Amino acid sequence: MKAAAREGERRRTGNDPMQRTVIRNAIVLSMDPAVGEHLDADVLIEGEKIAAVRPNLGPADALEIDGRDSIVLPGFVDTHRHVWGCLLRNVSADWSLAQYFGGVRGLMGELYTPDDMYIADYCGALEALDAGITTLVDWSHNINSPAHADMAIKGLRDSGIRAVFAYGNANKEWFAVSDLPTNFADIARVRRQHFSSDDGLVTMAFAARGPQFTTLEHTESEFRQARALDLPITVHVGDGLWGLNKPVEQLHARGLMGPRTTYVHCCTLNDREFQLMADTGGTTSLSAEVELNMGQGNPALWGCLKHGLRPSVSIDVCTSVGGDMFTQMRMLMSVSRGFANAEALRERRLIHPVQVTVRDMLDFATLQGAKAANLDHRTGSLTPGKDADLIVLNTASLNMFPVNNPAGAVVEGAHIGNIDSVFVKGRAVKRHGKLVDIDITALRRRMESNVSALFARAGVARDGNWSPAPYVGGSETRSVAGASH
Repeated sequence: MKAAAREGERRRTGNDPMQRTVIRNAIVLSMDPAVGEHLDADVLIEGEKIAAVRPNLGPADALEIDGRDSIVLPGFVDTHRHVWGCLLRNVSADWSLAQYFGGVRGLMGELYTPDDMYIADYCGALEALDAGITTLVDWSHNINSPAHADMAIKGLRDSGIRAVFAYGNANKEWFAVSDLPTNFADIARVRRQHFSSDDGLVTMAFAARGPQFTTLEHTESEFRQARALDLPITVHVGDGLWGLNKPVEQLHARGLMGPRTTYVHCCTLNDREFQLMADTGGTTSLSAEVELNMGQGNPALWGCLKHGLRPSVSIDVCTSVGGDMFTQMRMLMSVSRGFANAEALRERRLIHPVQVTVRDMLDFATLQGAKAANLDHRTGSLTPGKDADLIVLNTASLNMFPVNNPAGAVVEGAHIGNIDSVFVKGRAVKRHGKLVDIDITALRRRMESNVSALFARAGVARDGNWSPAPYVGGSETRSVAGASH
């Protein structure tokens, strides 16, 4: 690249609203049927917006990026991640959901400081950006004080990610079935102080415990108070032993269902519950890897599709699994196809064609995610007029060429190492495979300091051998065979 272009690119990483950038001659997966897919097209960014997506754009007074050997697509949207768990990364890799409650809820959550919330959200959001996730729903359910909320929000904002801060409960309010009320006075303060407008890069929602984890009376009160504050709602339903009490039917009985509501997991729901979600304009979020590993039930893709719900995809707890969307897309597609194929084999049938495709998976991870986050008017597709949230994948890597099926290359072949560039609202946050203006070494030192102090307060060793006793309160079991302590 010429020196002038390099200097222009350095200027481009700032936040000048008048900047123009054009990516030339790339494979483009727009995720917008009106824009289409192109094997050789240009993408023009003007300031914060996508201005044009088409072949042979022609001359443009803009920074030129060579898009040959690249796939350009919308940034991924993770619709449900407990980002504060970043400090506890991988600690629960061998735990059930009940052990997560026992170890994270029973011990660690209460020990978090506001500074822990900041560094966890900041680092967790950067991890998402590095992985091409440009929009993140932070399901923040460890708000032990107003300062914890403020610092979590600061961490998201400092990272530069597009995020929805979903205000949840304090740690102690999560022991099922809880009769402790939610601190709506602080939720109202946060709405007023930090999110008086819904136009910012970080917006707000309410993360409800729902009838699995609190009383139906508290659930009704929380839903109605959240809607009075004009907040979207995201709620766990149908996960594990706690999801066997027909939670969606309970919500319906109280008249609590409606649009701008995302139902997370949905593994153990019945057909009527899926239909109720569809009929009331709800959206769904599936976290296949965590659901399978932690005993929440089989991923609910077929239940969603049967009733006209196109789901979104999420990572869930980074205390157990990695934070990239490539793994989640592959996991959800493979396990769902596997279940369908196993049933067909039992019945001596042949499935043709396949019932869920790689393009479906990209749709779930981008546009459907934006819809679940209530942000599809801004992001989720490379549609002119939307914000320029996009990623550029390098296809000159050994795992990517030859590109015979662009969508297949993204879903089945790509990994984080193929991500050359990430843009959020027109700003380059990753270029040439590296996050822009982030001192990873200093960040790691700070993370290590906070983690060491947290584990010292907990009295737990960081050697991978901690196995907490399962917590089963509020579930349909009262005995656990072979539990280790």
